[in-house]
Parts: sequence; C-alpha cells; structure tokens
Amino acid sequence: MTYSWDCRTVDTYPTQGSLNDVVYNVHWRLTGTEGDHSATVIGTQNLTVEDIDASSFVEFENLTHEQVVAWVETSMGEERVDELKASVSTQVAALITPTSVTKNIVDPQPAE
Repeated sequence: MTYSWDCRTVDTYPTQGSLNDVVYNVHWRLTGTEGDHSATVIGTQNLTVEDIDASSFVEFENLTHEQVVAWVETSMGEERVDELKASVSTQVAALITPTSVTKNIVDPQPAE
C-alpha cells in the first residue's frame, strides 16, 4: 500500500504579533493506493501557533508541502496517523475483495 498526503490548503492568520501568514489549520487528504484501487480520508488539523519562535518561523512563500505534511503528522501523533492509514487500507481491501456486491436482476429474454 502506498500512502500520500495532500496538505496544500491551509488557513492562516494574516498577522500574529510580528509574523505574517501564520498557518494554524491544515485541510488534509490521505490517499492509499494498491494497484488500481485507492481510497481517501479527509479532515483538518489545527496546529499550535501560540508560542512560535520568530527565529525559526518559515515565511509562507518559503513553505514546502513536505514541511506542512510533517507538521500535520507531528500534530496528529503517530497513533492517529496509523489509525488513518489503517482506515484507508481497510477501504482499499474492501474494494479489492468485496464482502458484498449490489447487482440488478434482469428478466431473461423470451425464447423466439
């Protein structure tokens, strides 16, 4: 199973003290893919921004997707990330080997 994050949409505070465009909330998608099958879970993650050290602050225009993904995973914690991956994995497994299939009954064609 391959997992990928999309954490490119964020909410910011225009100003916070002397800092500008402080990311405080991330809209995320976690997608798991196996072969031709994939599943996605979505959510938001609040970030702690009250005690940001101005000397280590990354300006918004210098942020990378990888940095934001790291913030989200750190903020969630390893256990929550593992739960999300397990959920996606279960959804993909159900697509690969379904336990239920919906079908339509079609009346047989009359013999001619």
